[in-house]
Amino acid sequence: QVQLVESGGGLVQAGGSLRLSCAASGSVRSIDTMGWYRQAPGKQRRLVSTITSGGSINYADSVKGRFTISRDGAKNTVYLQMNSLKPEDTAVYYCLADFGPYGRTYWGQGTQVTVSS
Repeated sequence: QVQLVESGGGLVQAGGSLRLSCAASGSVRSIDTMGWYRQAPGKQRRLVSTITSGGSINYADSVKGRFTISRDGAKNTVYLQMNSLKPEDTAVYYCLADFGPYGRTYWGQGTQVTVSS
C-alpha cells in the first residue's frame, strides 16, 4: 500500500505562482512514475505532468513553459512548480504514483487550485 499526501493548493490571481507537493509513504520502493493530473468541474481528469524514476519528464502542451515538475527520490516526493497561472488552470490537482505496467496506480486525495482573473 502507498499513501499520497498532497499540499500547496490554494487561491491565486492570474499570473501568480503556486507549488504543489506530494509525499508518498508506505511501500514506495518500486514506484516508477510520479506526477500530476487535474480535473476541472464537468471535465475528465487529464494529464498535467509526469516524471519517471529515471528522470524522463512529460508535460501537457497546455502547461509547457509554465509548469516544472521535479522529484526528490530520497524523500519520495514530487513537486509541481506552477508559474504564470491562468484561470483555465483552475482544477483539482491529483498526485499519482505508478508501479509500471504490472503494478498499481495510486492516487492522492486531490488539492484545489483556483486561479482568479
